[in-house]
Amino acid sequence: MNITINRLNETDKQTTGEMFLEADGVVVTKFHTLELPWKDNQRNISCIPKGEYVAKVHTSPRFGRCLWIQDVPNRSEVLVHRGNYYTDIRGCILIGSGLTDINADGELDVTNSSNSMKKLMSYIDTDEVVITIS
Repeated sequence: MNITINRLNETDKQTTGEMFLEADGVVVTKFHTLELPWKDNQRNISCIPKGEYVAKVHTSPRFGRCLWIQDVPNRSEVLVHRGNYYTDIRGCILIGSGLTDINADGELDVTNSSNSMKKLMSYIDTDEVVITIS
């Protein structure tokens, strides 16, 4: 299993994108992503740098089963987890099945995040996966 995240649109508050889960070069499923905007990889206010990372399956006390992205320069505890709004993010990546402005703040939010996270984790049958962010 490999995961590819393509960042598509960045505002001053957030970055939206698409996540593709691939097995043997075939896309198995797709999700939408929500991250913070690029602010020089600063902790808690920036998305992580583009690149290739190993992510380990992890159980978070707050978010349940999720992915912990390893070896992010100058960062720790960067997760792929559930959440809906850019205000739910402190440098991590949220996933959902769609994008819409749930709370009418003028920014897109990810929808159906908890179920999307469960779906993603149901496909991962190893302790770690490779995530490529572009």
